[in-house]
Amino acid sequence: MIKRIIYLGNPAYISTKLEQLVIKQEEKVNTIPIEDIGVVILDNSQITLTQTILYKLLENNVALITCDNRHHPIGLQLVLESNTLQSERFRAQIEASESLKKNLWQQTIQSKIYNQAMVLHKFTEKPIENMMYWSKSVLSGDTTNYEARAAAYYWENLLQSHDNFKRERFGEYPNNFFNYAYAILRAITARSLVASGLLPTLGIHHKNRYNAYCLADDIMEPYRPFADMIVLETIRKYPEQEELTKEIKASLLGISVIDVKIDKITRPLQIALQDTASSLSQCFEGSRRKIKYPKYYE
Repeated sequence: MIKRIIYLGNPAYISTKLEQLVIKQEEKVNTIPIEDIGVVILDNSQITLTQTILYKLLENNVALITCDNRHHPIGLQLVLESNTLQSERFRAQIEASESLKKNLWQQTIQSKIYNQAMVLHKFTEKPIENMMYWSKSVLSGDTTNYEARAAAYYWENLLQSHDNFKRERFGEYPNNFFNYAYAILRAITARSLVASGLLPTLGIHHKNRYNAYCLADDIMEPYRPFADMIVLETIRKYPEQEELTKEIKASLLGISVIDVKIDKITRPLQIALQDTASSLSQCFEGSRRKIKYPKYYE
């Protein structure tokens, strides 16, 4: 089932009644079944939530995103327990060998570069033979760092209409669009990992001691090009808009329901990520050898 993403950008009082999310805004009251929600984005300093709705949302594995005063996602809250086999899967994840993690990272980067190549082919006329070669040539652990080579070529050529664009976390427009889309993707990824009984803090490659979602940052890599595609389509639709307006955010939130293919079976990205997370859990347990990642097809 596809879960809804709820964006709250105006002052509101959020509570619960009869397993419904109750949103009170001035004289208006809206209700949404909590079981239908996957992500809630809190983007206003005058939003008040009850303790009851917080635990009800987390109890239903809803990812809560908090935004700062610039309307950029700054925090992510997830449930601590969401899978009956969690401790067993934690153990398998923690005890995973370095060789297994390097192999999983190899698969991850191969998929990421391939999808980047396909997006580059869709939106530009730049050759992609080098990227296809890099994708096939990634070694265990990506010791030759083809990810960085591919990223440099990809970002140099992806936005030709924007002179001297540099992909930077705190860079100028349209970096803010990419950052927002990635934040949504990260939340959906983390939610899927937790639902599969995995520890999102413990990555297979990312190891930043201050990052609570290293595994989410690893597993979302092959999905980033799909987020890039949404951003590029949004830029084309709103060529004069450089700020994260409500219309822009609504467009970028579409990342969760775009169609992707795994093993040539089409499904919404949100559902595909659940499949990816489940396959990763099986890799840690030793019952399968490959992660199910999406492959972009035109």
